[in-house]
Amino acid sequence: VEHGGVKPARDPRMDAYIDEAEPFARPVLKHLRKRVHAAVPGVTETIKWNMPFFEYGGSILCFMAAFKAHCGFGFWHREMKAVAGRAGKAMGNFGRITKVADLPSDATMRRFLKTAAALNDEKAKGKARPKAAIRRGARRAVPSG
Repeated sequence: VEHGGVKPARDPRMDAYIDEAEPFARPVLKHLRKRVHAAVPGVTETIKWNMPFFEYGGSILCFMAAFKAHCGFGFWHREMKAVAGRAGKAMGNFGRITKVADLPSDATMRRFLKTAAALNDEKAKGKARPKAAIRRGARRAVPSG
């Protein structure tokens, strides 16, 4: 729910998602959530496609998901595959996550998250220029003929 045009940082639907996850998944999801918020001030939570997502700079930053026997976590920006890699065939960048120890170290996760946020910032800056150019172009009079 938005208040005064500002999205809250935490979404109660994410609390419900974590609470309803399999018992092994809850500590993993809580840890990931904590790491994302610690590394990227201003990140907001949402649920898309029935999974928790984190948004930053007007775009999706990353997502996490819990399944029956594993969790997944991934970065949204395509350039993050070169930074964080991709392990196995599971959804996300880190393969099948069954415990917190399966995740990269906190320092590595922080670096990945900061890189992803910087990519979102670049995307947001790049987005503004074309829209302005399109608006200027739309104002030009079209010659009648």
